[in-house]
Amino acid sequence: MPEGHSQTIMAVDELQAIIQRCQILEEADFKGEDFNLFQVAGQKCLEDGHAAQLLEVIQNEKNKVIIKNMGWNLISPLVRCIFMYKQEDDKREQCLRILDQLAQLCNPKELFLGLLEQIEQTTGEQVCQTVMLLLQPLQTVLLKLQNKKAYSVGLSLAVIMNQLTPLPVPYTKQQIQEDKLGLCQCCNAVLDFARPFVNEVVKNMEKSLECNDMELKEELIKFCMKSLKYPLLTAQLEQLEGIEEHPFRHFATEIIDILWNIGELIPLVFVHHKSKSPQWEDQEFADIERKNSAESLACLSYLIFAQHLGVECFPVVFSPSYLLLCNMTHIEVLLKRTEESVLSKGLDLFESCLLRMEDNSLLHHYLEFRNFINVPQDLVKIMTLCPMEHMGKKSLNILQLFIDKFDTEGKYTLLRCLLKTSNHAGVEGYIIKNIKDQIHLALTKEYDNIWFTGHHLISLLDLVLSLPEGAETDLLQNSDRIMASLNLLRYVVIKDCESDNQTGVWTTLGKIEQNFLKPLRVGLNMSKAHYEAEIKNKKENRKEAHSSNTVCSVTVSGEKMPAMTTGMQLQVLHSALFTFDLIESVLARVEELIEVKTKAVMDENS
Repeated sequence: MPEGHSQTIMAVDELQAIIQRCQILEEADFKGEDFNLFQVAGQKCLEDGHAAQLLEVIQNEKNKVIIKNMGWNLISPLVRCIFMYKQEDDKREQCLRILDQLAQLCNPKELFLGLLEQIEQTTGEQVCQTVMLLLQPLQTVLLKLQNKKAYSVGLSLAVIMNQLTPLPVPYTKQQIQEDKLGLCQCCNAVLDFARPFVNEVVKNMEKSLECNDMELKEELIKFCMKSLKYPLLTAQLEQLEGIEEHPFRHFATEIIDILWNIGELIPLVFVHHKSKSPQWEDQEFADIERKNSAESLACLSYLIFAQHLGVECFPVVFSPSYLLLCNMTHIEVLLKRTEESVLSKGLDLFESCLLRMEDNSLLHHYLEFRNFINVPQDLVKIMTLCPMEHMGKKSLNILQLFIDKFDTEGKYTLLRCLLKTSNHAGVEGYIIKNIKDQIHLALTKEYDNIWFTGHHLISLLDLVLSLPEGAETDLLQNSDRIMASLNLLRYVVIKDCESDNQTGVWTTLGKIEQNFLKPLRVGLNMSKAHYEAEIKNKKENRKEAHSSNTVCSVTVSGEKMPAMTTGMQLQVLHSALFTFDLIESVLARVEELIEVKTKAVMDENS
């Protein structure tokens, strides 16, 4: 007889010997040694391919008490063998039947701990496979538990989600279709696992026994909140062509259904986290909890208001401005993150809230809420700092949408605030162009507009028509702002007659010339002279070196440029001079218009 075969027979014999010895013992007389011997013998049977014999032992009615007490010890070797026999259908099937039998026969409390321990010990690529394998027996065991059932369900869901959380969330269409680690499949299997416990809560609510089921309800809410943070916060949730049922969209829909069915969806959507919860005594823990909760709630709002999942549950009584107010906290949370997947959710949520509103319908009072100032400032940061160009463009479009929704006083207040805080010449130029557009509306519409005419406008123009550091201002770095300011002034001088003086510009002309036009003229002359001298030096140096390929550095707008040839440096310097010429041509036109209009008025008066 081959040696391997004899060892296998020995393993089966050892198991039978232990079983026979334990059959005559009372349950209370089982010793630790019996448990160990049973586990070792059972493991040998599994590893040596004798799962069929082990299954017979487990199914034998005489062994019921033994299996009830000792069977949970086989979970770890059983899981190993199920993965080991992947290609051997018969052996794998027998192992799966053993697992099913253990779920039916073992002490629920012991088996529950054994199953959870197995899930906790799994790492890497086997996490999802292990979770999916053990979900059914774990559910069977939990449904048998009476005492501490809610706690056990909550612990199970927490352990499962903690194991899944380190796994990367598939994002692209190809990654979702491949589902390499099985996360998409696993998330939806967890929903099937949770369903009977959700049904139990719903059933008890219908019988008005909600108070008895609050603990289980709380555990399900925790699970939903965890799911909203992972995987849904970073998951790609747009409909994808070629994928009939998007796994994460399905998962999101089911999470919303759970919250709706247990009566928590609307309260969670309209909850406001403005202060610390009093029960959080540990400050660090409190901060983590609030952050996690805030991100989960933000994701929930995104699912409902941007992806329209579960939106049919909502009454249509809420005004668009109220929905925007409720969502601004969530939008701010999402825009504070740097990942594209989360940032894009914040932008989409903001855009969808704004598109519900009529232009000019948002009252200026809303700017008293901190978020209504913080969020546009976050948009400015994305526009100026985010390396993803499409994000910057989308942020700019949404900022304009936001400005358009306010009433006139709101536009005035918001534009003034952004002009003071953006600290970026390109953004400042964009804001100034918006101010110019509002002045145009004020001058061409029949109704009175006190915010973009008269003393309010003069106060705003003090900010617009100024140079940060007078004649010493870096004109190249601030060229976008300066050009926008000059274009605004040119428009006002042409459009607003001195006799009407609706804008008030003509009465403050002396101040504008002193604070803006004269320092700009001086600054232009200084800058042009400096750059012309630089060009002359470079040309002379090139002649001396007899080569245009000498590599050296040049400083533009206070920043050292990358090493470049003299020829490349000359291109940069000429480009700067061209910008100065452009500014100078608009400045000259403004000065000419002012002179012509002022002279015409003087002639009329004389």
